[in-house]
Amino acid sequence: MASSDLSVCPADRRAPLGTPRRSYVATAAAGFGALAVGHVLVHDGVAPALWLPALLGYLAVSAGVAALLIRHFPYDELGWCNVVTQARLAMVALLVTPLVAVGAGTGEGPAVAGGWAAMAVALAALALDGVDGWLARRQGLCSPFGARFDMEVDAGLALVLALHALAAGAAGPAVLVLGLARYAFVAATGLWPWLGGALPERFSRKAVCVAQLSVLILLQVPGLPGAAAEGLAVMAALALAWSFGKDVAWLRRTRPGTAERARA
Repeated sequence: MASSDLSVCPADRRAPLGTPRRSYVATAAAGFGALAVGHVLVHDGVAPALWLPALLGYLAVSAGVAALLIRHFPYDELGWCNVVTQARLAMVALLVTPLVAVGAGTGEGPAVAGGWAAMAVALAALALDGVDGWLARRQGLCSPFGARFDMEVDAGLALVLALHALAAGAAGPAVLVLGLARYAFVAATGLWPWLGGALPERFSRKAVCVAQLSVLILLQVPGLPGAAAEGLAVMAALALAWSFGKDVAWLRRTRPGTAERARA
């Protein structure tokens, strides 16, 4: 998944974290309220008890983000950039409930409660992707924390949309490649720590990320021909594999000790 553009960023303005922490708590609370209202508007046919995983999951992820913010956020204000990313997180959570309904066997799921509704929510989340990075640069609030926050929301959106496509029968299990690639990459760093190295900015990585999410959104269209859906999923998976492969090759070439081994 592409990370936010961290170029042209000012030096860190380290300051006490009380203000951004309080701002984040207020932002997360507002997002929770919006998520609850969204359930009323979008998932009114789903039993309220099935809303709980999405609501509680949102709170759990927000608590994790707050903990990371306390440790890693370098500025004295939260900024609209992180407010936008938090809004995108709430949109991802809104898309979880139809999957829970499918798992509960209620008959309410992506084929019923998803479709155009899921596509609209996902389009809004994608449209806001990049806005947070632009706002961060405009406000002078670029940070590795913000870039990682944005990237993980992208990864969550991809996974949820892939599960929607699979549950609705729009694509086969291969579509999970589009949703699990980021998590497989992170898991691989446990075996090969050099995969966790910093990557240079690359436009093609961002383009592939946008293409990946765009294809997953298209797969939410009701009645999309199976051949077209499978073709789109395969092409997006190949592009994603190429992008990850390019990053892995770069990280392998630049891993610590490579130059010394080459001279030996």
